[in-house]
Amino acid sequence: MKLKKGENIISNNQQQNTSPNKCWMLLLCDFVIYIGTVAVLLLFDKKTDQLTSIGITQQVILSLICIFVMRIVFKSYDKAWKDKEVKCYIHLLCADFIALIMYSLLVLLLPVEKISFVRMLSFVCINSLGAITLRLLYQNANNCHCCKEQVKEAKKIKIAIVGAGRVGVSLAVDLMNNPKASYDPKVFIDINKEKVGKDIYGIPVLSEDKASLQRLRELEIQEIIFAIPSIGTNKKKTLYEYYKNAGYKLKVYDSLSTYDDVKCHLREFDIEELLFRKPYVIFDERTNKYYKNKVVLITGGGGSIGSELCRQLALMHPKKIIILDIYENGAYNLQQELKIIYGDSLDLQIEICSITNRNALRIVFERHHPQIIINAAAHKHVPLMEHNCIEAIYNNIFGTLNLVELCEEYEVERFILISTDKAVNPTNVMGATKRMCEMIVQCASHYGKVKYSATRFGNVLGSAGSVIPLFKRQIANGGPVTLTDKRITRYFMTIPEASQLVLQSGAIANNGELFVLDMGQPVKILDLAENMIRLSDVPGVKIIETGLRPGEKLYEELLVNTEELDKTDNNLIFIERDQPLSKEVIYKKIQILRDACNTGNDMTAKEALRSVVPTFRSPEEVNEKRS
Repeated sequence: MKLKKGENIISNNQQQNTSPNKCWMLLLCDFVIYIGTVAVLLLFDKKTDQLTSIGITQQVILSLICIFVMRIVFKSYDKAWKDKEVKCYIHLLCADFIALIMYSLLVLLLPVEKISFVRMLSFVCINSLGAITLRLLYQNANNCHCCKEQVKEAKKIKIAIVGAGRVGVSLAVDLMNNPKASYDPKVFIDINKEKVGKDIYGIPVLSEDKASLQRLRELEIQEIIFAIPSIGTNKKKTLYEYYKNAGYKLKVYDSLSTYDDVKCHLREFDIEELLFRKPYVIFDERTNKYYKNKVVLITGGGGSIGSELCRQLALMHPKKIIILDIYENGAYNLQQELKIIYGDSLDLQIEICSITNRNALRIVFERHHPQIIINAAAHKHVPLMEHNCIEAIYNNIFGTLNLVELCEEYEVERFILISTDKAVNPTNVMGATKRMCEMIVQCASHYGKVKYSATRFGNVLGSAGSVIPLFKRQIANGGPVTLTDKRITRYFMTIPEASQLVLQSGAIANNGELFVLDMGQPVKILDLAENMIRLSDVPGVKIIETGLRPGEKLYEELLVNTEELDKTDNNLIFIERDQPLSKEVIYKKIQILRDACNTGNDMTAKEALRSVVPTFRSPEEVNEKRS
């Protein structure tokens, strides 16, 4: 059962139609029984009223016409084989009785060789007995099958589907048509008054009220599945808490449109989707066309952002994807994931090396000749980088410089830097190194042949080291949930959002742009922790403050001020105006950093970083002003 566009799926009563194939099969079996009856009579009574071959043929044709015409007239073949009603057999006997009378009259009236009435009666009765026996045998076999099916159905999980739209109905149809499915859809829940009170494929539609909740208990519903992709966060949160408090296990049915197909899957609820704005997800044809048939190199390709970039790029049919990462496990896991999905249709290469190793990078460039470079390789943990400043400079700054210089040498088409909101007036080493990377890229856009751009975004939900996984673990362990400071606010976005921003901004870049995203309103981390505790339904979890970590801001800078930014075709992507530095100035700053790093002293390196990034300030200074 597949849904067609515009198909009216609502009916007041579910109608059952006998399969035409079963009707024809029944007719064929009756014909076989008829032929068998003729053969038996000829075999055991060769005289057959002294009929010649022509006479036998005449009697066979007459009886055949009478029996099957009357069975058709009495609609003996309109009933399914599994029909248990007695009238099914009454219809058959009536048809054969009338056929006997017609047969007798035709033999008397027509100029054919005659046969006795006893012989006609014997023939019709034996044939009727065979037809009835066939139906009884099938019914018995079907009953046994039905018993097994009932046992299977009893083991299935009874579910209610929130949403009687296209996605919800598609889920129900798939489950009903799949005998191996673990779920049995019993009811829809919807707010559409035109649907409430009616049946969709035999499944009733209930409204969102207390009466419906009682009905769910009567139907012994075990799980509730949300199948409304367009539902807002607040509405989803309200319904989640309502049914969760009622004692139901909740799941989500996703229908995700890609360029080529629609992928659907059933999953557990993510706490994140109940806490933040609806993710901004869009695939545009321009982005798709840009990356199609291109050789794309992604540094840090095995990380949280890098791996998602690879997944989305794979949908765009690139010529080749090169995953470059120093951490082989992440790269390997992603490789296996994409191989399972795409097989040999995706040219996927893995290169294990650091972007600080210029010679190793050169070999990669020489081997693959990438057209597009996306630099997602970076040290990003703020407290760790405060104590490992030299390593942060080497990896983030010198690594980016290596890539930029090799891009020019090998005439790469485009270079895309992934930056962070922490680069805006940085208060920590990580943010300062990323700001320096932005300056390198913007400088290169003026003297180089490659098209350069940088893309900034805020905290990414679910990435390694983010606060959400930490809170989840702490809540699962019974607490406490630790906050560095209850006043802290942050901007948040999902990994798919961040990845899409990178790819879309890269596709529309002319040269030298610093792209930023309108990320909505900042989230207070205290509110986030309290909501996660409440939604997780784990009692007695406390929240404690541990004090600000080294380099940590209370408030991230407002990432987007649309009055000071240039607009793009995408109303959520903007371009920040920034005057690039000259090549001479940039390389002078680079030399200062090299000299400082050569001392091996992190404090010296940090002071050097502060001197080359004028906006680098102490967190104490910034936090004191905002307290």
